[in-house]
Amino acid sequence: MSKRISLTQYLIEQQRGEAQIPPQLRLLIEVVARACKRIAISVSKGALGEVLGSASSENVQGEVQKKLDIISNEVLIEANEWGGHLAAMASEEMDSIHVVPHRYPQGEYLLLFDPLDGPSNIDVNVSIGTIFSVLRKVSNHRGVSEEDFLQPGKQQAAAGYCVYGPQTTLVLTFGDGVAMFTLDRETGSWVLT
Repeated sequence: MSKRISLTQYLIEQQRGEAQIPPQLRLLIEVVARACKRIAISVSKGALGEVLGSASSENVQGEVQKKLDIISNEVLIEANEWGGHLAAMASEEMDSIHVVPHRYPQGEYLLLFDPLDGPSNIDVNVSIGTIFSVLRKVSNHRGVSEEDFLQPGKQQAAAGYCVYGPQTTLVLTFGDGVAMFTLDRETGSWVLT
């Protein structure tokens, strides 16, 4: 049996290696991965968790939001706003950006996400996922605005997605190749696969 490499170990190696990802970015990715675990738990409960069905609201695209869309959005916001890694977040489920409240430390990154892509698949038990992108905050002395999120894709610090299905997988890139991790449901850890 080969030695398993955890997400944390992989990220620390990326921080020390040639890529030399900043510690704040490593911690941000770990928080996103933990939030994805929480979403995976909600998804796996299905009807038993009372998360299926539509909410009485629409997202910015005019699509009817599903309960699990809203729950996933809240999970990602709550997990990320207090850690000190982010300045703001933007989500398909919100009308405007979510600036990290002043009671928390302000970080240098912006997180963009679709908390649950494929909402029409939720009620019929087909794979769904979370998509995310991390940008560096535009360096200036004013606060964060929606314009700060409108950067070319090549300026991403990291990006990835998590698919919730028979297995839960997290795919991640820092711009040079991709790594895929599978959630070991018994131990609760992400394992490089």
